[in-house]
Amino acid sequence: MELSMSGGALRTFSRFVTCLARIGSDLVFQAYPDKLELHTLNSSRSAFASVSLTRGFFDHFHLPAAAAPSSTPLQCSVLLKSVLAVLRTPTSAVDRLNASLPNPQASKLEFVIHCISGRKKTHRISCSAESDVQTLALDRNGFPSRLAIRPRDLTRLLSNFQSSLQELTFIATQPAARLPGVDDATGGKAVELLSYIDPTKDDYDSRLHTQLWIDPAEEFLEYEHAGDPVDVTFGVKELKAFLTFCEGCEVDILLFYQKAGEPVLLAPRFGIDDGSSSNFDVTLVLATMLVSQLNDGSVPQQPPTSAHHAEEPRAAAAAPSPVPENVSNHTRIWSELSGVTPKSFEANAENRAQMERNGRANLLNDTSVLPNTNAPCKLPVTDNANYIEQPVQMDHLEEPPEVVVDNPRSQHHPSNWVGADEDDDDEEDEELFVQTTPHYMD
Repeated sequence: MELSMSGGALRTFSRFVTCLARIGSDLVFQAYPDKLELHTLNSSRSAFASVSLTRGFFDHFHLPAAAAPSSTPLQCSVLLKSVLAVLRTPTSAVDRLNASLPNPQASKLEFVIHCISGRKKTHRISCSAESDVQTLALDRNGFPSRLAIRPRDLTRLLSNFQSSLQELTFIATQPAARLPGVDDATGGKAVELLSYIDPTKDDYDSRLHTQLWIDPAEEFLEYEHAGDPVDVTFGVKELKAFLTFCEGCEVDILLFYQKAGEPVLLAPRFGIDDGSSSNFDVTLVLATMLVSQLNDGSVPQQPPTSAHHAEEPRAAAAAPSPVPENVSNHTRIWSELSGVTPKSFEANAENRAQMERNGRANLLNDTSVLPNTNAPCKLPVTDNANYIEQPVQMDHLEEPPEVVVDNPRSQHHPSNWVGADEDDDDEEDEELFVQTTPHYMD
C-alpha cells in the first residue's frame, strides 16, 4: 500500500487522527482497492469510530490487487499516540505526507514527511500482531428518529453542564406532545437534556443535576420523531471529540437514535446533499444504557436513600406539631434537605418543665439551711422565658437542723457573727487559766 496527501487533505487527516485519539488508543488501517478505512474502539468498548477515505481524497493511492483482494482488506494496527507524534509537525510547514506498507506481513508502517524547507522526516511505527477492533456497520435508514444540529449550537447547549460530566441523557418527544408530570413552565418543548449521575454512588445527592428543555424549531436544523417518548443515555467524552472534529471541518452533525439500550449513530451532514459528493465519511457509534430514565415523567430514577429521606418530611407533615414563633426556618430547611427530622417541640416543652421542677427542688434544698425570712426568691431561668420574681413564704418551715460537717455553713449563718455564743459562755462557771513558765534557776 502506498499513499500520498497534501494541502487541505493533510489538515483533514490530522483532524481525523486527533478525533480518533480522544476515543481509543489503537488505530486500525484497512485498505481496499477503492478506499482506506480507519477504525478505533475505546477501552470500555462503548464507543466505535470509523473514518472512510475514498481514492479521491489522496493525491496518490495504490494497492496491488494481489496484496489485498476485494473481500479481504490489507490490515495493520498501530498506536494512535505514535501517529500523533508523526503529525506533530505543523501542516503549514509540510509539503506532502507519504505512507507505505510493503506487504501484509510487514512489521512496520512507514511515514515520510517532506517539509517545505526541504527537510525530510522518516518515521517507522511498529504494527501490532492482532487487533481487537472489528468492523461495525449500521444502516442509517433503520433508525426511526433523527436530528441535525450545528456544532456551535451543540457546544452552547453542552456548556450548561459541568465539564466533568461523563454521561448525558437525551429525551425526545413529539413536538406537539408533552411528558406526563411536566408543567407549562417548559413551554411544551419536545427535547430534554439531563445530566446522568449514577444513583448508586454515595455523593449522588451532593452532585449538581442539570436539566435543560429545548425547542427543536429554535435549536435544530432537522428533527424527526414520532410515537412515545424515548430516552438514550450515552458518554459525553466521545460526543465532544466528534463535535470538535465537525466544528473544525465546518459540517453539521446528524444524530440517529431509537430507544434505550439501542446504539446511537452520529455522522456529519454535508450541506444540502446527502454526502455522496464528499470524498470522506465519519461515523461514531455510542452504546446506550439498557435502563430507561423515564419513570412516570421526565424525572430520572432516584436512589433508595433519597426516597427514604423524602418520606420523612411527608410523615412530619401528616402529623403537624405546634411550632413556636422563634423557630428558625433555616433549621427546618436544613433538616428537610439532610433527611433529619426536626425534634418535636412537645419534647422540648417537657424538657423545660422538667428543668423547672428540678430548679424548685434545688431551691427548697438550699433554703433548708437558711433562717426564716420572707425575702423574694428568683426561679431558675429556662429557654425562651422571662425573669419572674415570686415571693416564697418561709414561716411554715421548721427550724434548721444541725449542719453537717461535709456541707460548710454559709457566711451569713448566725454562728459566724460576734456574740453569737454568749449563751454558751454563761453556762461555764470556771475559766481556764494558763500558768506561766518559771524562770530557769542555776
